[in-house]
Amino acid sequence: MHIEVPKKKVAKSDKEVFEFLTDIKNFETLMPANIDKFEVLDDKTFKFALKGMPEITLRLKEQIPHEKVVLGAASDKLPFTLTGNITALGENESEVALSFEGEFNAMMAMMIKSPITNFMETLSANMGKMGQ
Repeated sequence: MHIEVPKKKVAKSDKEVFEFLTDIKNFETLMPANIDKFEVLDDKTFKFALKGMPEITLRLKEQIPHEKVVLGAASDKLPFTLTGNITALGENESEVALSFEGEFNAMMAMMIKSPITNFMETLSANMGKMGQ
């Protein structure tokens, strides 16, 4: 299952965006309002839960300086990745494209597609809060 949300322009350099996204405690800033729990487990891993949803543990899996940040599920039960591709648009402006990639059976995919899309749209929209 592949999901992409519209790219988000951010009034920060690609370097600033990359540094923000690789410091996982900053993800609390990007989370939706209906977050129930957010806990940093170590410098590469955090756990969160949205109201009415199971807890999800994400780990920083890959980083390409100033270009790409990949978070993945810490558990192999539901393997997926959340990728942020960063493109410099100018000295103090960049664009972030979020995408989700996961392997789920058809029934699971049907159930989670809408909540994951909404979650990613919120993460993208909240990129504007970076550095506030």
